[in-house]
Amino acid sequence: MSMSLDRTYAEALDREDPLGRFRERFYVQPGTYYMDGNSLGLLSRDAEQSLLATLDNWKTLGIDAWMRANPPWFFFGEELGKRQATLFGAEPDEIVVAGTTTINLHALVATFYQPVGERRKIVATELDFPSDIYALQAHIRDHAGDPALDLVRVPSNDGRQVSEDDIIVAMTDDVALVVLPSVLYRSGQLLDIERLSRAANERGIPIGFDCAHSAGVIPHRFSEWGVDFALWCNYKYLNAGPGSVGGLYVNRRHFGKLPALPGWWGYAKERQFDMLHDFEGAPGAGAWQISTINVLSAAPLIGSMDIVDEAGIDAIRAKSLQLTDYLMQLLDASGLISDEYGYAIGTPREHASRGGHVAIEHEHGTQIARALKARGVVPDFRPPNVIRLAPVPLYTTFADVWETVQHLRSIIDTGEYAALAEEREVVA
Repeated sequence: MSMSLDRTYAEALDREDPLGRFRERFYVQPGTYYMDGNSLGLLSRDAEQSLLATLDNWKTLGIDAWMRANPPWFFFGEELGKRQATLFGAEPDEIVVAGTTTINLHALVATFYQPVGERRKIVATELDFPSDIYALQAHIRDHAGDPALDLVRVPSNDGRQVSEDDIIVAMTDDVALVVLPSVLYRSGQLLDIERLSRAANERGIPIGFDCAHSAGVIPHRFSEWGVDFALWCNYKYLNAGPGSVGGLYVNRRHFGKLPALPGWWGYAKERQFDMLHDFEGAPGAGAWQISTINVLSAAPLIGSMDIVDEAGIDAIRAKSLQLTDYLMQLLDASGLISDEYGYAIGTPREHASRGGHVAIEHEHGTQIARALKARGVVPDFRPPNVIRLAPVPLYTTFADVWETVQHLRSIIDTGEYAALAEEREVVA
């Protein structure tokens, strides 16, 4: 079917969509076009039910739910980790659901950043999410280093993307650790994790990835690629709720390493209640757990994983690419990428270099984002000029994408954006 600007083309794509049946399992509000799944995924009926079931376990079982709930709360993190293993190409014991994104980053960097002699630098990029940079700076200071000297932020040539060649060039003999995003949060550039991991492995440098913007929308093969560690959140494409419990991966070649921030929840499970003062870590990634799992925060992930397992991560990725292809093709074909309308696309076009969202740039981005929300289209904004649109394969339709593009055109045609405040909202 050749691409058409007509809405009937979008409707035809929706009729042929093998994942279209999942939309009815999510709470999609009538009259809205939700394009912010890369910030917070929508609630599904499955996640709601798993949370309600957990509340019922608390109500009826009390403390006995730690062992008698299904699954037992005591093994929540390990059981959910097993279910996520296929998403990341890992063995079941290489993943545990625990903590939150930045907490897990701190725990893993504290373990894997071991500067010795001249080898003390950490490689990141200048387009990283701020929280990651804060954490890396803190660990450099903890080792009596100077973040201005020891944190190497690989520069971007255009403010959108970072060259993988430049990242590899930065892996010099004085580098002790590499920590990178899988997907750049502004532009949506997907880094070549396999290539970068291979380069770090060849140089004897541990490498880890923040996969907040790829978890649940892009399949990975961490163990095959030689990734040392990774971390992610579960509230974006995995739809587990605001501030949901995070996840982490540790390659099994590091099993037995002492976590730098040990806590009692990372103790070997069968002896955890021996209450000994000598730490004995769990045999797998579970050793990097710190505190008791937040059961109510983790519970929705059970239902979310039911849907992801049923849909399949490869099918999710295929539709994600199809949705974002369609969005960019519509923008091109509708003449919005022009001086007349002022839009630009800051996301790579190539499938191998693109995550799950599209970065649409405009000098009046804050006002256009406000205008979209007033029309029922839910985007988000990232400074200086990026309107991020994330059509989520499990509940976004091609007709939603078509309608969004019409609103982008109309907002400029009517000039309505000009009457709106230029300042971003507190939560943008």
